[in-house]
Amino acid sequence: MTIRNLEYAVSPKSIAVVGATGRVGSVGRVVFDNIVVGGFEGEIWPVNPKYSHVAGHRCYGRVADLPGVPDLAVIVTPPDTVPGIVRELAERGTRAAVVITAGLNHGNGLRQAMLDAAKSSLMRIIGPNTVGLIVPPSKLNASFAHMAPKPGNIALISQSGAIATSLIDWAAANNVGFSRIISLGDMADVDVGDCLDMLAGDFHTRAIVMYLETIPNPRKFMSAARAAARLKPVVAIKPGRHEQAAKAAATHTGALSGSDRVVEAALRRAGVLRVKDLAELLDAAETIGRYSPLDRARVGIVTNGGGAGVLAVDKLVDRGGELAELAPSTIKQLDHVLPPTWSHANPIDIVGDAAPERYGAALEALAADPGTDVILVMNCPTGLGSSPDAARKVAELGDEGEIGGKPLLACWLGEHTAREGRRVLTEAGIASFETPEDAAIAASYLSEWSQAQRALLRTPSSQGDDRVDGKASVHAIFRQVASEGRRMLTEPEAKAAIAAYGIPVPRTIVAGSIPEVAQAAGELLEGSEKVVVKLLSKVVSHKSDLGGVVLDIATAEKAAEAAQLIEARLRARSPETKVDGYTVQAMVVRKHAQELILGMNLDQMFGPIILFGAGGTAVEVVNDTAIALPPLDDVLAADAIDATRIGRLLAGYRDRKPANRGEIIAALNGLSQMIVDFPCLVSLDINPLLADAEGVIALDARIEIDTRRVDEPAPNPALAIRPYPSGWSRDLLSDGMTFHIRPIVPADVALYPVFLAKISPDDLRLRFLSLRKNFPDQMLKRLTQLDYDRDIAFVALEKDTGALAGIGRLSCDPDHRTGEYALLVRSDLQGHGLGWDLLNQIIDYARAERISRIEGTILNENRKMLTMCREFGFSVAHHPSEPGLSMATLEIR
Repeated sequence: MTIRNLEYAVSPKSIAVVGATGRVGSVGRVVFDNIVVGGFEGEIWPVNPKYSHVAGHRCYGRVADLPGVPDLAVIVTPPDTVPGIVRELAERGTRAAVVITAGLNHGNGLRQAMLDAAKSSLMRIIGPNTVGLIVPPSKLNASFAHMAPKPGNIALISQSGAIATSLIDWAAANNVGFSRIISLGDMADVDVGDCLDMLAGDFHTRAIVMYLETIPNPRKFMSAARAAARLKPVVAIKPGRHEQAAKAAATHTGALSGSDRVVEAALRRAGVLRVKDLAELLDAAETIGRYSPLDRARVGIVTNGGGAGVLAVDKLVDRGGELAELAPSTIKQLDHVLPPTWSHANPIDIVGDAAPERYGAALEALAADPGTDVILVMNCPTGLGSSPDAARKVAELGDEGEIGGKPLLACWLGEHTAREGRRVLTEAGIASFETPEDAAIAASYLSEWSQAQRALLRTPSSQGDDRVDGKASVHAIFRQVASEGRRMLTEPEAKAAIAAYGIPVPRTIVAGSIPEVAQAAGELLEGSEKVVVKLLSKVVSHKSDLGGVVLDIATAEKAAEAAQLIEARLRARSPETKVDGYTVQAMVVRKHAQELILGMNLDQMFGPIILFGAGGTAVEVVNDTAIALPPLDDVLAADAIDATRIGRLLAGYRDRKPANRGEIIAALNGLSQMIVDFPCLVSLDINPLLADAEGVIALDARIEIDTRRVDEPAPNPALAIRPYPSGWSRDLLSDGMTFHIRPIVPADVALYPVFLAKISPDDLRLRFLSLRKNFPDQMLKRLTQLDYDRDIAFVALEKDTGALAGIGRLSCDPDHRTGEYALLVRSDLQGHGLGWDLLNQIIDYARAERISRIEGTILNENRKMLTMCREFGFSVAHHPSEPGLSMATLEIR
């Protein structure tokens, strides 16, 4: 379940407090008093057999005695009583409960008993072991928090009750209000993904902040977080670092992919802004909640004190922010309005005697600067200018926290003198900060959030459903390994597997004996100057650690000697280890190549992850790597490259040409596709992967598999993000015209302008239920970049031209029970049955996904659509609340 019945928790009309008591200071009394004192306007029913009244309210002995069905129950009773109370409430029809009681766990069976008792009414359980639930706009405080928060538009989800109450206290001192505060406790039922789904559509909530200690059900969390982050800012703090379970792993990736780095990658992929400490959590939400995402966040600074500007720049750069470079025209304009001693650069130091008019002139020039996206104005108190007057001038120019359409942040330094200026700025809707560092951090929030949003709204240059021809051959390799009872592939097996997914490898010959080594070397030396001889063992992973690799061999005789040397070393260091043979490969010499590592590992929370970075024998010492979640595309692969220091070296420097970036991206995509195709993959290293201007080539590879999962079908169910649904493509002959129907990919955004130009205004009105002339770029990206766990869109392409002919879309609710469909066919192609075929595809998909019902909202005048729906078996009725509209509903068996 996700949001089902949660509305009864946040918008109840009646509350039962089971365990309410007259004993002052008890949890039951504090919770009851908070509900009453908070001003809840619905019915409040205490339940406790020991009392006839609690705090002036009639008290009922048991749930069965209540005069009505409570929408929400708050339970504060001993642990062993909770399952029975939940059962009584469920039988009455209660749909939501907050279980504050602790001590219900898996060990004593009470947790599961509570969940079983709730099933009959689909009752949602928040908790157990929670501080409670607070909904300030509804005057609901069903918690034992020490104080009531003020209403506002920030929602707080916390897995720690202590953190929730601490943030309430902090917010009171900083004039911050809340729309919802949900203390999740042990998350027996309602978890963070459920709350994100609910809050995404909550009009009271402008921004969401989360304190996360763990992330249950990562795929649900990722889907919910991505959905919410598309609509409003989502900020998270995730403390704690888990023990790296793979210190002795068979691959370097296992040792390098710490769980906290995976969380960082997951939140970034979900469009969530991660902050590092509690002090930043609400500050970040308050800051980014004011503004729309920016393409970039280059900061321009106006200050009357140079030192303050330097402090702000230092902190901004520390946080990865970007200082704007002033355009020549801006500098020229500033020369006309500022004294000759101004800084002539950013930060713009307008000198300590700056009057309000000088502030205004500098800000207006900066607002017009094409290379500035965010403006920070600062004031240091002096005897030559009035800080309050300067603030009034800034407030006069500011428009709801912006100037010239750009975010405007302020920092009035000091305390006594600055207090009035900060008040003026705050009342004008301008975010004001006490120190240059705090102001710079706020500017960095805008930059970091904009980067997170770009992870959600962008257009990759390649399609994500490219398949490789070698899937069957890799499956055969894995089955052979499993049949031998092995988990680790040999190097030749691993190289054959990655080669099948488009990652180049050198020519390799397997030799079973020393004479065969000489023969293989002779063969390879005909096309190569030198060869490499390596140990072949089904039990040794890191061959070089045992002296199992010999390089720079120029003759067949030397190759045979190298094999003998390898065997002698192995006997000396590990006499019990069996030699299964040797591999001889052409030695690849690329003087200017960079050594990279590509790898995958299984994270205990998010499943398969991908690692990219600097490789070689010192890979763990250098530790220059980035983590990404599969599936990847060209853009996500490029992001992983750019997140590393070696990524800058790959771009070329001095006499070194840039490495072939396209080949590196293709290797990352190939690895990603292998992960999607094979749930049995446990870990993988490609190290080193040489990369230079010629391309890439993998010199070594290790793969570990779970032999029990070799025959499991794709796509990999352990992926935290659902991959492209590649099995839904087909060709279609419709009324003599040939089309190709497939799921939409982000690159299809490029097809939309021509497609929309061929649709009549009336057809657009029928599709979007109102006149629509403009389709902003951001809207088109949202239409083409989907979370396939929730939404699907099928595009029909003209077979001969590839032009977009029609689109069928299905958007599901978070419960995945109901989907809303929509169709749009080019006006010049209507009447050929294409709409019928797209709707049929949608129904087939819904049936395969076990979606119970699909529905559509249709203008009554759209006779063609209404007729088609009836022919498909939809029930059609007038919309219950919107005149002129009909609802078409199809129940799917």
